[in-house]
Amino acid sequence: MARAVRLFPWLLLCLFCAAYAQDGSVITADHGPNAAAQLNKHYVVLVSLDGFRYDYARKYGAPHMLAIAAHGASAPDGMIPAYPSLTFPNHYTIVTGLYPEHHGIVGNQFYDPARKERYSYTDPKTSTDGSWYGGTPLWSLAEQQGMRSACFFWPGSEAKIAGQRPTYYLHYDDKYPDARRIDQVIAWLRLPAAQRPHLITLYYANVDHAGHEFGPDSPQVAEAVKHVDALVGTLEQDLDALHLPIDLIVVSDHGMEKIQGSWINLDRFAPLDGFVTVGTFLYAPSEAGANAAYQKLKAADASFMVYRRVNVPAELHFNGNPREGDPVIVARGPYAIRAQAPPPGAQDRAPMVGNHGFDPFMMPNMKAVFYAEGPDIRHGVKLKPFENVNVYPLIVKILELDSPPVDGSLNVLSGILTGPAAH
Repeated sequence: MARAVRLFPWLLLCLFCAAYAQDGSVITADHGPNAAAQLNKHYVVLVSLDGFRYDYARKYGAPHMLAIAAHGASAPDGMIPAYPSLTFPNHYTIVTGLYPEHHGIVGNQFYDPARKERYSYTDPKTSTDGSWYGGTPLWSLAEQQGMRSACFFWPGSEAKIAGQRPTYYLHYDDKYPDARRIDQVIAWLRLPAAQRPHLITLYYANVDHAGHEFGPDSPQVAEAVKHVDALVGTLEQDLDALHLPIDLIVVSDHGMEKIQGSWINLDRFAPLDGFVTVGTFLYAPSEAGANAAYQKLKAADASFMVYRRVNVPAELHFNGNPREGDPVIVARGPYAIRAQAPPPGAQDRAPMVGNHGFDPFMMPNMKAVFYAEGPDIRHGVKLKPFENVNVYPLIVKILELDSPPVDGSLNVLSGILTGPAAH
């Protein structure tokens, strides 16, 4: 009878998840309970605030995040996103510790010359197909080692990657109520210890949406910043009430900049006949075609740099994957660049007011945020800007998992750890 009483909350949650799976919400993958070795480990709740620029908390007032910075760890001058500073590449970098050219998600949309297929983050046929994704995301690493995980949205979390899916996950729904996302996170953490996920991801796109539509200096962005900050405050309060050893880590994927001017179409400067093009990505039909386009483009316009792929500057880590195209275009400023305009008769749109994707070393407003607090985090640590590939080894250390080789290093963030996690 006692065993039945202990299992009852778990059975209720399974019924809850099954009901929601029918309408596109929580899905449960039966991976069994946490392994005995995982039961007493700490918990990590990783929150992404898409498009939350590094200076927004001070610029617009985000008291809850600034409070985390005061009694936890933060990067006041920002966390450096991987190039290109786009949503899918950087979210997936954060959870794999790999640069985009190594994990393979080199853009929100791109072409794979070997597969002869296009990847698009908006197409479930590709975004949920694990064969596009390299590396071992945190949730897959945890599941491989007998630790349960949960993803309330995160790019890649709907795909089976490295042989695993999270125990609990959802199909992405931008309209899912913000407060209910937190309710679900807390419900997961109230499960019996055997079923309770030790790694949870949570995602909000509000600030990114406002930045694209109205620009980073708009009152709409200010309002969105205050809204997600209040959500972080609610989450923090609800986590504290659980009295569990939980580390809360709040990040973003990139910043935002106001776009200058109208579209710059690359085919004005070089013929792209026979090329496959996706945004600014150029996939030449031959080596001769790639070199001819490069020669035309390199002297074409002051708004961008052009490189043969092997010669892209080393700090961008964007010179070794055919998915990156060749030649490679790197904007010099906040310009709207594309391969070509839509064909005659097709609808064209003006560039978004705000955008990202630019070189973070050239454009500081691409930098993201990093805040962390919890039993494993030292108080009041201010970090210099660091690359986001280093978040992965930090979380792996807190969860005491065995890590595959990655581009990030624990040495970069080990100074924020306290207690057993610091060793």
